[in-house]
Amino acid sequence: MTEPTRILHVVGAMNRAGTETMLMNLYRKIDRKHIQFDFISFSQQDAHYDSEIKKMGGRVIKLENPQSVKELYHAIKTFGPYQAVHSHTLFHCGMASCAAWLAGVKIRISHAHTTADKSDSFLRKLYQFSMSVMIKRFSTNLLACSKEAATFLFGSNYKSNKHYAYFPNVIDYTDFISQPRQKVMEFKMREGLGNSLVIGHIGRFIGAKNHEFLIEIMKSLVEKEPSIKLLLVGDGDLKHKILEKVQQEGMGDRVHFMGIREDIATILHCMEVFVFPSKYEGLGLVLLEAQACGIPCIVSEAIQPEADIGLGLITQVNLDEGASTWADEILNNAGNKEQDSTFIADHFEKHQYSPSKGIEKLMSLYHLNNGGTYEESINRFV
Repeated sequence: MTEPTRILHVVGAMNRAGTETMLMNLYRKIDRKHIQFDFISFSQQDAHYDSEIKKMGGRVIKLENPQSVKELYHAIKTFGPYQAVHSHTLFHCGMASCAAWLAGVKIRISHAHTTADKSDSFLRKLYQFSMSVMIKRFSTNLLACSKEAATFLFGSNYKSNKHYAYFPNVIDYTDFISQPRQKVMEFKMREGLGNSLVIGHIGRFIGAKNHEFLIEIMKSLVEKEPSIKLLLVGDGDLKHKILEKVQQEGMGDRVHFMGIREDIATILHCMEVFVFPSKYEGLGLVLLEAQACGIPCIVSEAIQPEADIGLGLITQVNLDEGASTWADEILNNAGNKEQDSTFIADHFEKHQYSPSKGIEKLMSLYHLNNGGTYEESINRFV
């Protein structure tokens, strides 16, 4: 039996976050008898999606030192051959592309997913500059989920690069459009939500997601709508700090910490409003999931315009307008869910956010679509 063609994704760790979830949406839909994904992990701990990857025939390759081009090169040579190395690790993409070039991989993709970095120190800026040079030198393809993400990683003249293409984030929106009413009601009963006005947020507990401000919004909401409840889905380094803040504010019975969940669609359908006060975002995959559920979304100015698929569900509020203004917008939008599933589906297809569209693009970029040439592949999607 012929071995499947393998693609290596460099991701850091396959935990449940936007980029990783998008990759799983694609991986579940590809023809895995003929094409397989492997994943580089920077963590020695098991990540959320690792077991599912292995069950589907993929491999999770854990590196001791991901900053080592030598170790990346060794992994590519050991577990390959690879048709393509597709990196999603911000400026580290330069290192991954260099290692892939040294290993003789012909297709080397650097993929931008965010609009900011964790530090602006001199050493970090020096690292960014050197990695930018390597990205341009060793990548054969440049992809981004938004214009701002492309500008941040590839520079303001990214459009002039003939190897650049816009790649919309992909979700299996049909899984979110509708949920059995009984299932949603059972969840509400189990979580003690009753007839409360339920709002929510899904995201890692990291500084960029701005959970502290979200708790300030909740304080203001409680004054305006005493029955309010907040669902927080996710995990992360700052979770304990936010939990302490909630307890200090006396809102322990109003804020539900849900952890990492598989039943995201059910949880979203319990919400009246989705709140997303990020300090920066590449796109925000969860915003697509929320819109697929028809839920109004109150978002910060950091959210990229590509995240709004035209359903009239996105309301943007600047962070400096304060918690009270955010609370007012949340209450103004409560009860405005979009109920027309056909209308929602049409907009997702129009904006090419479906897995079928994403797979078609990737297969062409990987040269697995009718044997097309590199130029034919890239020009098709610029």
